[in-house]
Amino acid sequence: MLNRHRTARVRRPVVAAAVAVAVLALGACESDSDAPDKAKGGAGPSVVAPGKPGEPARTLSAEEAAKAAPDDSPNSADFSYAQTMITHHGQALQMTALAPERAGSTQVKRLAERIAAAQKPEMAAMAAWLKTNGGDKGKGGPGGHDHSHAAMPGMATAAQLAQLRTAKGTAFDELFLKLMITHHQGALTMATEVLSDGNNVLIEEMANDVIAQQTSEINRMRSM
Repeated sequence: MLNRHRTARVRRPVVAAAVAVAVLALGACESDSDAPDKAKGGAGPSVVAPGKPGEPARTLSAEEAAKAAPDDSPNSADFSYAQTMITHHGQALQMTALAPERAGSTQVKRLAERIAAAQKPEMAAMAAWLKTNGGDKGKGGPGGHDHSHAAMPGMATAAQLAQLRTAKGTAFDELFLKLMITHHQGALTMATEVLSDGNNVLIEEMANDVIAQQTSEINRMRSM
């Protein structure tokens, strides 16, 4: 199911880019051939727009090409994803910050470093996206969303975090891996949902990055 969602949603930016290129090409054609077309009394040049995978290309008029450019305006699912994933990543950083002093395994310490190095820039990118789109003040769109920890899949409880803070050596390593695998699985759920329900291309790209990165890390943690 996860792969099906990814494949279907990853294609959309490619199609969108193809249409955008077609529209730009149309503008260039119009500027170069405007006088001849008017002299002929024609309706303007046509544009060949690539079809979706498995579908033939289509010849569009100038008006049709302009309308074909996709609308990727953010919806409530996009806003909610960015807001909640920042909080979700924030808890992961709390957990990884404990590893240098409390982990017994060098592998766990290096894994924690990699997780932190990946998630800090992702948090910054999502915060920048929210600011650009006016969602940096908790604006989640119609319907409202519960951004509490309990509403986010994979989040560790306060008791689990307290236990992790007091654990050391092998006990820390085992609990860290257990909690972080669950945490990553929750992130995959959130990313998959926004690929299905969201509308913004940039959010789709961020969600696909989360899926790729955290799937790889889950596999690594399970082998440790």
